[in-house]
Amino acid sequence: MRKSLLLITAAVLALGAGPALAKKQLVIVVKGLDNPFFEAIHQGCEKWNKENASSDYECFYTGPASTSDEAGEAQIVQDVLGKADTAAVAISPSNAKLIAQTIKTANPSVPVMTLDADLAAEDSALRKTYLGTDNYLMGFKIGEYIKKGKPNGGTICTIEGNTGADNILRRAQGMRDALTGQKGLAELKGEGGWTEVAGCPVFTNDDGAKGVQAMTDILAANPKLDAFGIMGGWPLFGAPQPYRDLFKPMAEKIASNEFVIGAADTIGDEVAIAKEGLVTALVGQRPFEMGYKAPSVMIDLIEGKPVEDPVFTGLDECTKDTVDTCIQK
Repeated sequence: MRKSLLLITAAVLALGAGPALAKKQLVIVVKGLDNPFFEAIHQGCEKWNKENASSDYECFYTGPASTSDEAGEAQIVQDVLGKADTAAVAISPSNAKLIAQTIKTANPSVPVMTLDADLAAEDSALRKTYLGTDNYLMGFKIGEYIKKGKPNGGTICTIEGNTGADNILRRAQGMRDALTGQKGLAELKGEGGWTEVAGCPVFTNDDGAKGVQAMTDILAANPKLDAFGIMGGWPLFGAPQPYRDLFKPMAEKIASNEFVIGAADTIGDEVAIAKEGLVTALVGQRPFEMGYKAPSVMIDLIEGKPVEDPVFTGLDECTKDTVDTCIQK
């Protein structure tokens, strides 16, 4: 009799407990799942989950299959902002204006922040903070390395990503400002001795192979070109062997600064390429740190705690001579 009562009591308690409550989602939406840079953000997100297994929150990483799918990213943002279990969202906007309009339309009741790439300045009130790289400074440092290699200036081509990506546009502006000593020039026409050649900047939609092909075409059309400013590392980490094939014949020119290449990022094969002397300098971001920090920042926003705006994650600078120690761990 006593045993039967115990079994019945246990069954009632189990029924009363019901299923385990689902965790609230701290959503990270990136430009595309096909980019190793964003996979590093994903790994940071997963590390946070492992270290906070007992939390009521879970870091959830998502994005369109391709970085070229701007509309797909906007649709994902709209969808996650409409879900009941979404507690906060961190977005890396591929097209800043499109994402801004998506946020306006959704009119979210949960905190929204940007990650890696920001909204345009006039839309900044739509998000609580930006977490990631100081993109203007990143571009400025790339420009400083190019200028150090070619102090008297020359001809240059800028390799960019998506036309509406605010982070890439800020880098390009920083590079131009460093090269010329002037602020806000949209194109270089001899200022500071620097001229951007016809057909540049080239927008590659973050496609490495497309970037290498564009550089091949630019070099063929401009055999006396002096420099490339690569605002994202896509040609180096996305198409490393074609990149090597293109620049190995120019290794001596790169070593002597007869030809200068300043590039963004320090992921994938990029540091190895720097060690091989096939790029003058890399200025790298810290995507793993972005993914790891984002959930904690989102929780602070949910709880109404003060959060700085922006929250910068720092830079790493690599040249052939510093590759063994240039990455901040």
